[in-house]
Amino acid sequence: MKKPILVSACLLGQACRYDGKSKPNEAVLALMEKYELIPVCPEALGGLSIPRLPSEIRRGAVVSENGADVTEFFVTGAMEALKIAKKHGCETAVLKARSPSCGSGEIYDGSFSGELTEGDGITASLLKKNGITVYTEDEITVF
Repeated sequence: MKKPILVSACLLGQACRYDGKSKPNEAVLALMEKYELIPVCPEALGGLSIPRLPSEIRRGAVVSENGADVTEFFVTGAMEALKIAKKHGCETAVLKARSPSCGSGEIYDGSFSGELTEGDGITASLLKKNGITVYTEDEITVF
């Protein structure tokens, strides 16, 4: 039986990103050979539409590009992703870098200018707090 890993669905080719597109990643897809990949899109799980306005974390809240507070959707999606991770026994996650949901270590700074800042997305943070090791697609070499 393959060890399960929670993975951002967009990295597996599912068109669930804010722009309605996917970001398939060859290194992530190659993990299928050794692991059972459990796809999640926390933003869609939280009730946000596809496509949707881009969002970033600003002063602890998630805001969309038009200034609407969408934190509730991101928190709901993070909780759903955690439930899925626990259900499947995932101890590890590979999530989309820099995302306000999935970013680990650095995220966009909330100014919608493309600037990065240190921090974690809502889902990455919740998973880490619950003992799940989080990587981004940029760190796949650790596998």
